[in-house]
Amino acid sequence: MGKLEGKVAFITGAARGQGRSHAIRLASEGADIIAIDLCEQIASVPYPLGTPEDLAQTVKEVEALGRGIVAVKADVRERSQLKAAVDEGIARFGRLDIVLGNAGVCPWDDFTLASGFVDCTDVDLIGVMNTVAVSLPHLTAGASIILTGSTAGMMKGTTEVMGNTGGVGYSWAKQTVARYTEVLALQLAPHNVRLNAIHPTNVNTNLLQNERIYKTFRPDLENPTREDAELAFPVLQSMPIPYIEPNDVSSLVLFLASDDSKYITGLNLRLDAGGMLKGEPAF
Repeated sequence: MGKLEGKVAFITGAARGQGRSHAIRLASEGADIIAIDLCEQIASVPYPLGTPEDLAQTVKEVEALGRGIVAVKADVRERSQLKAAVDEGIARFGRLDIVLGNAGVCPWDDFTLASGFVDCTDVDLIGVMNTVAVSLPHLTAGASIILTGSTAGMMKGTTEVMGNTGGVGYSWAKQTVARYTEVLALQLAPHNVRLNAIHPTNVNTNLLQNERIYKTFRPDLENPTREDAELAFPVLQSMPIPYIEPNDVSSLVLFLASDDSKYITGLNLRLDAGGMLKGEPAF
């Protein structure tokens, strides 16, 4: 039996990247999955977001492990859509034990005044809060909520360094997720429901691997390539690595989802290869 046998996990942003990795890891330990993704592009985001085909691949990989999955196209910015997805999952599986507020974007372009900031905070902060809100009525003692933050939100000065409204929104949203985690965890603790956040450094997904990020890391070059940027990526870590893989994050997600962490709550856990050892935290 796996560590999550008989449990059900709700995962946002599950079509690709970290979300898909988490779905597969939790399913491999016995969990059934409720998976949602926008499956559309947001105009201000300069890299490809998940597609219906990506979400179908997540379904295929979870089912190959012998686990059940309910996959729904839904927007974390719309609480009613999240509620409908959770209700569908509850109707099939009968319970909810694990919540992963994972969906996140890093916009870059502004097509109206500060639209990048608005798009980012709507997804990365309001989307997380919506995910928690629709899940809480179904959680019982022993449940675990895990939110995706970012080392970028914990480093002092990143809001100023990002240099565009979408990047500023990203940093501020992740900072606020960290404080939200600490405050809400205290409210949930008497009910034996845990809430923690993971703050990864660079992760090898589309959010990192795109031309806008390459230019941010290599402003000295007119058209930097991935290879050019990867020479600079290690600047964020103390360990000499350019990035971590989604599966590295999934290992920590599994620990926080399982009873191995049954007394751990209210923590903002840095998965940063020592990045925060290099400078002052933002808070």
